[in-house]
Amino acid sequence: MRRYFWSKGFPWFRGNTPEFSPLLPKSGAADDKEVTETNNGPVWIQTHYSYSWMDYFLKYFLFLCNLGFTVFGLMVLGLGMWGLISKESFAQERIGSIGTDPMLVLMSLGFLLAVLCLTGCVGAIRENACFLRLFSGIVMVLIAVQVLMAIMAYSMQDQIEVYLRSGMLAAMAGYQDDLDLRFITDEIQTNLQCCGADTYRDWETNIYYNCSSPGVLACGVPATCCVDPLDNGTVWNSQCGLGAQRLDEFTAQSTIFLGGCIGGISRWIEQHQGLMGAVAAVVLGVQILAVFITTRLMESINWHKMHA
Repeated sequence: MRRYFWSKGFPWFRGNTPEFSPLLPKSGAADDKEVTETNNGPVWIQTHYSYSWMDYFLKYFLFLCNLGFTVFGLMVLGLGMWGLISKESFAQERIGSIGTDPMLVLMSLGFLLAVLCLTGCVGAIRENACFLRLFSGIVMVLIAVQVLMAIMAYSMQDQIEVYLRSGMLAAMAGYQDDLDLRFITDEIQTNLQCCGADTYRDWETNIYYNCSSPGVLACGVPATCCVDPLDNGTVWNSQCGLGAQRLDEFTAQSTIFLGGCIGGISRWIEQHQGLMGAVAAVVLGVQILAVFITTRLMESINWHKMHA
């Protein structure tokens, strides 16, 4: 067995062993001819297959695309790790809640993307049919999962709104204790100009903004709920929402946004559903194209190996 691997070499590292690539012609291959005897004497016949430029294009196009996505996946992985480290999520008192940390999800997605695209990258440049089959198989599974999720999302629209509401309330409850939940909640309220899940009084669910709380934030709302959170248009006023829950709606409407964010999210989806559909179609199309190119490349590699 040792003698076999010494003579054949490993596919990813062959040292000084001459490398043969089925898509790259061997030296002198263009001069491979055989002699055939005819009535008029010997005739030289070209026997080597002429390599197509499409073979080279598919190989290096797939390699470069996967290389780019591999780098992107590593960047996402690094961003997730930076987020976990900067928040000290690995500290002993916080390690128990790391499973629900959004940065862990980001890091996991980056890792999976990098590994998947690296498989396709190595399979393309090394013309490794095993890696290419693995890459195309995983991409096809991802396509099936995404189509299934789209069908489920379309058929469960009412339940999705319930999940969004419960998620928003959970984010509001942990607003002061989790920097990620605070950032997400602030971004939603600022961009959609809303406050709370269904109404600004939903902030009663937070222990710091609850009216029974002894702190200064009692019966208030975050500054991102304010209509104008800037003093003189320059300085951020973090106390503009203090005591807002004690106000009636007519009085509060001049200070904070009254509408909830669930309605704002629903309206945003309705307004941008065309764009979302186009983005989903492009993403799905790229994956289908990757499977097609990989399949075509594997067929070309196998054909060249048989006729080399």
